[in-house]
Amino acid sequence: MTRTTLKDVAARVGVSAKTVSNVVNGTGWVTDELAARVREAISELGYRPNVAARQLRSGRSRMIALALPELSQPYFAELASELVRAAQERSITVLVHQTDGRAETERRISDGIDAPVMDGLIMSPLALGAKELDTRIDPTPLVLLGEHIGDAGFAHVTVDNTAAAARATEHLLSLGCRRIAAIGAQTTGPNETAVLRLAGYRAALEAAGVEYDERLVFEVDEFHRADGAAAAHRMLDSGVRPDGVFAFNDLLALGAMHVLITAGVRVPDDIAIIGFDDIEESRYSTPALSSISPDTRALARLAIDLLYEAPPTPGIHTVGFTVAHRASTKGPTE
Repeated sequence: MTRTTLKDVAARVGVSAKTVSNVVNGTGWVTDELAARVREAISELGYRPNVAARQLRSGRSRMIALALPELSQPYFAELASELVRAAQERSITVLVHQTDGRAETERRISDGIDAPVMDGLIMSPLALGAKELDTRIDPTPLVLLGEHIGDAGFAHVTVDNTAAAARATEHLLSLGCRRIAAIGAQTTGPNETAVLRLAGYRAALEAAGVEYDERLVFEVDEFHRADGAAAAHRMLDSGVRPDGVFAFNDLLALGAMHVLITAGVRVPDDIAIIGFDDIEESRYSTPALSSISPDTRALARLAIDLLYEAPPTPGIHTVGFTVAHRASTKGPTE
């Protein structure tokens, strides 16, 4: 059986082979109408790109790996979706790994062990530090996400957590809150995110002339709903009565809000609550949760762009954020 070629598709549509190649590879500029005609012809003729030949010509596999700690966490699941979508726009396939924050798993993935040939790796490490990543045996490009590594000579895409946490606290201050609790402090484990967000919280209080009160800071083991709920129980048992809560992620905020409302606390009338990450669930809680909304789409696109630089530009590359103002801080209902 004769293999359908790219030229066969071009002849069917009446365009050049280069135009068909642009559609197949997601390169160049082709109108939506013409791209649809090309894809229809590809389907009708059963054309399949010669991947091996394309890799030999370009020196690239058009495949990348993505390693995240916990895909059951909505933020990481939504981030993975944005990264896959951004990759698909460039005709890049993404192999997704879950590391569970384990050093052995992160090491195997960073070293490319038992993995197909990849163009590079996008990774959010929890267990590995800069020294371990400096000695990885896989020479493919690496772009980091998250806060664990910091500025250690790698390309690192993140949100300015300190500035974003300060903005969340400022939002509560603008509503007249002065006894603002923080849920999410950590003293053990990979706690860089917690440290940065606590610093932003404290900086905003200081700038507003509000005294920092350790009794209003509640530690958690992890950033899950149950941890936020447990912190809210401790808050109620302690007799501390804040008028605002900044939770270091949305899951903590949702867990805390559930406990407070069940206990008869009115949100936002008695306590205004804001989270961080703007996961989809926050839009559909009752009341809808205000949150810091990182630009995850920009983050995904920037991470992939950096990965395909030669080599990726080292240093911290930040993306923007906004405040999603909803009913939990007296904003509009959704």
